[in-house]
Amino acid sequence: MSGRNEARTEPRIAVYVCQCGGNIGDYVDTNQVVHAVKDLPGVVVARHAMFTCSDSNQQEMIDDVAREHLDGFVVACCSPKLHTFTFRGVAERAGVNPYRVAQVNIREQCSWTHTDDPTGATSKAMKLVTAGVERARLMKPLHPIEVPTTPRVAVVGGGVAGMRAAIALADVGLEVHLIEKEPELGGHVGKLGAMYPHGTVGTELVHRMLEEIDRRPGIEVHTGAVVSAKSGTFGNYRIAIESVGLRTEVTVGQIVVATGFDSYEPATGEFGYGSPRVVTLPEFRRLLDEAEGPIVRDGRPVRSIAYIYCVGSRCGDRTYCSRYCCSAAVHASLLAAERDPSVRQYHLYRDLRTYGRNEVMFGESRKRGSYYLRFADDDPPLVSIDGERIRLTVHDLLTAGAELALEPDLVVLVTGMVPRANDELIGALKLPVGRDGFLNEIHPKLRPVETVVDGVLIAGACQAPKSSAESVTSGLAAAAQAAAVLRRGVASLDPQVAIVDSGACDGCGECIGSCPFGAIEMTGTGGTVVATIAAAGCKGCGACTPTCPRNAIDLQGYTDAQVRATIAGLLAGRAT
Repeated sequence: MSGRNEARTEPRIAVYVCQCGGNIGDYVDTNQVVHAVKDLPGVVVARHAMFTCSDSNQQEMIDDVAREHLDGFVVACCSPKLHTFTFRGVAERAGVNPYRVAQVNIREQCSWTHTDDPTGATSKAMKLVTAGVERARLMKPLHPIEVPTTPRVAVVGGGVAGMRAAIALADVGLEVHLIEKEPELGGHVGKLGAMYPHGTVGTELVHRMLEEIDRRPGIEVHTGAVVSAKSGTFGNYRIAIESVGLRTEVTVGQIVVATGFDSYEPATGEFGYGSPRVVTLPEFRRLLDEAEGPIVRDGRPVRSIAYIYCVGSRCGDRTYCSRYCCSAAVHASLLAAERDPSVRQYHLYRDLRTYGRNEVMFGESRKRGSYYLRFADDDPPLVSIDGERIRLTVHDLLTAGAELALEPDLVVLVTGMVPRANDELIGALKLPVGRDGFLNEIHPKLRPVETVVDGVLIAGACQAPKSSAESVTSGLAAAAQAAAVLRRGVASLDPQVAIVDSGACDGCGECIGSCPFGAIEMTGTGGTVVATIAAAGCKGCGACTPTCPRNAIDLQGYTDAQVRATIAGLLAGRAT
């Protein structure tokens, strides 16, 4: 870290305006933006680039720091959610404090928002970048908060994702508390028969994993148990584990949430559901797994089956695709054909998503005699039941909308995944929930298992519909992320946290109720009581700052002075 750069009172700043291919450059005149800011106080370098995140442009930034003795820089590009750590890494390699980098979003907040108005988009970009420069001029060096960590992990959820994560964590020397709400481990997979593509029986797979867990003394299993409370700070969370008549408290360094999903339960009458001859896909799988020969339902042989896809998915409030259920239905039809090669099977679908290796399975099902009929989104099949007779009508788009009438012996509703009801756990861990009801990661590509709550990771189908293989993969990713932090013994936290000016604080306590993370408490010595903020517990949300009647709280990295300078820059920013 360059002490010379940090000590200089007059900052030297570079501005880099990204074209992002055409994402920005097609709508924002980056030349004009550079021209508007190149003579602002403190700016010694200003230019645009095709991709500021590319390796070659990152090296140019590093070279500029050495040549121009820069204190910091402003990058006008995409969302900070994508490349905050990219450009902080550039700063560190160049010897600049990483918290003297300001990223301005002129893609999502400018070019993409104003594709119909390039002139207005360019003007707005000038203002945004000017504001970024004004904030950067007041940025001070900050340093990560170092906290010791507890080498122990709580894995909440004992399905295949949670079990595999627990095994992986134990294998790198970490203690694990595996917590499952149900009386036994295994989740949905523990109730399955043969799975595609490996043919492994779900119950056998779970049994083998249980043997692996038993062989690892570092894993303590809690069944019939829930996590009811969390306190402490990142790296040293204190959680309460409650089971019938017993409450245990343990300290853990990381928490992996792998609580899985629930299957959609159709309403009575939905596509004939409630009739003994209309079943959901999970019910049909149990029927297949229990059958040794031809399929029998309600005492009658099943000679024909109709599958109706997307029941509970891509409709109403559940607009998402459950992804796995197409493949699961196709696989079920292959198992049915093995039981009885003469059974007639009809697949009624909106769209078919047997991705990856499952495409082979789809081709095999057609060879085995399955028929595929496609219906429109707004024209689902109609199911009518008259006593023991089922009549199903569908308009098949593959035959120019021809109306087809079927009388199957059994209707299988291909139900998707829905979020599991976990209000108590969500409240205790303050888990982020998306609009679809599943748990939210920070970024699906860059930070796929991390949440906005430091040290709380998510894996498996609790965050989105996944196959068993995908769930295990994300469980291993969460284990790797947790181990990477805990094996070091020390964690680095973002220093952009709230601080209290004890000289200005009068101890009124107004700030305590504003903190959603419980990071503020009142402390006192010699009769004086003031607010104290635990740096490791603060998430830098800034909620406490405006509640203080004495303006005694400031947020590092976003101080009152920096925010005022940003606003002034927005008002002043214009083409020159």
